[in-house]
Amino acid sequence: MTLAAELKGQSAFVTGGATGIGRAIARALAAHGVRVAIADLDFDGARKAAAEIDGIAARIDVRERASVETAFGEAMAALGKIDIAIANAGVSSMARAVDLTDAEWDFNFAVNTRGIFLTNQIAARYFLERGQGVIVNTASLAAKVGAPLLAHYSASKFAVLGWTQALARELAPAGIRVNAVCPGFVKTSMQSREVEWEASLRGMTPAEVLEDYVRQTPLGRIEEPDDIAGLVVFLCSDAARFMTGQGINVTGGVYMT
Repeated sequence: MTLAAELKGQSAFVTGGATGIGRAIARALAAHGVRVAIADLDFDGARKAAAEIDGIAARIDVRERASVETAFGEAMAALGKIDIAIANAGVSSMARAVDLTDAEWDFNFAVNTRGIFLTNQIAARYFLERGQGVIVNTASLAAKVGAPLLAHYSASKFAVLGWTQALARELAPAGIRVNAVCPGFVKTSMQSREVEWEASLRGMTPAEVLEDYVRQTPLGRIEEPDDIAGLVVFLCSDAARFMTGQGINVTGGVYMT
């Protein structure tokens, strides 16, 4: 059976799906017959992304439990059920560790870590009632190796992997799988901002920063959101039925363990 034949008719809830990796994941799932609810703080962006795939849009602030519960409930009401939860919403900022402010630290953890916790917990409670479900979290290369100028971001993403592993162990007896993907240098609007920040902090041009990213990547190019989306589709399918608690690198070889 093909992935499209297997996944057709399932429903997915995708946070941070208005742009970048989340949008690519939503498109890829829809291309395999999955009905998708795109939830994003940028509601206009979510509506535009949803319109491209005949999906639905919901407004969400992943930092707030009530907002996540409302968005998840709207998705269930519109789609009838949720089979797949993709916790993808994330943010970044960049500074030397000694210059980090409390606000920068708190903002990264509020979205990247608390947002994963809330989305996962609310989905997991529903999946336990149904007796089935799949969760995929977006972590990062920076969840595997500390990233200079991104110490707070790295810390928030390391926490995502620890949470993913622990939740996977708790939910495994119920047959609910929880995995994470760890992208590298991905061409998104977030990366565009980071390149500008890094260039300023390192005394380089943005073009030189991008060249450095490519030099670090054995496969020799900047990663595209679609490079991650295909793996997420696989993790949502029965082909990955014996995989849980994994943080899978999708970095072009930047990190190999």
